[in-house]
This record gives sequence, structure tokens and C-alpha cells, in this order.
Amino acid sequence: MKIYQLSEVCSVASQIQPDDAAQLAEAGFKVVVCNRPDGEDIDQPTIADIGAACEAAGLEFHAIPIDRSGIRTDMVDAFRHIVTSGAGPVLAYCRSGQRSSILWQASGSP
Repeated sequence: MKIYQLSEVCSVASQIQPDDAAQLAEAGFKVVVCNRPDGEDIDQPTIADIGAACEAAGLEFHAIPIDRSGIRTDMVDAFRHIVTSGAGPVLAYCRSGQRSSILWQASGSP
């Protein structure tokens, strides 16, 4: 997993694993957002597995999966709300980090 910091509040990464949750909490992240739908790759962990690991590590978890149909306005609005809610530093992830980066940019979030 490679993390790219987009702002003081938001970073993006490629696919994370359940075992990464504790390390993300230790690194100071407070919120994790999944932008990858289940089933893109055969060995990909499920949203539920990542969510459970994040919650066990004390991280707030959200899923805004972006599939082949693309990014919708409701996704942009939901992401903006998560990032600006003040819960703490956000890490958004997808397969490579690209969809998460595009969603962050579209949201106009800090």
C-alpha cells in the first residue's frame, strides 16, 4: 500500500488489507473510505472485512464504491461531507488510488 497525501485532511492509497487498519490508526488516520466495489479482483478483501478491521482499530469507516458507471453527484456530496465533518484525517482507497483522487478533486474538499 502506497499512501499519497493530497491535503492536510485527505490522503489516498491503493487497496488496503485488513491487517493495515491498526497501522493506519497509528499513523494518525481517523477515517477510512473505500471507493472500490467488491469483486474487482479475485484476491481482493471485501468491503465488510476492511470495515470490520477498521472499526476494530478505532477508525470510522465508509464505503462509496465507484464502479464502471462512474462517479455520481451523490458520491461527491457524500465524500465532501465525510472529509469536511472534522472527524480527522481521511484515507480513501481504491485499486490504485486514482478513483479516490478524482473523487476528492470533484468534491472540492480540503
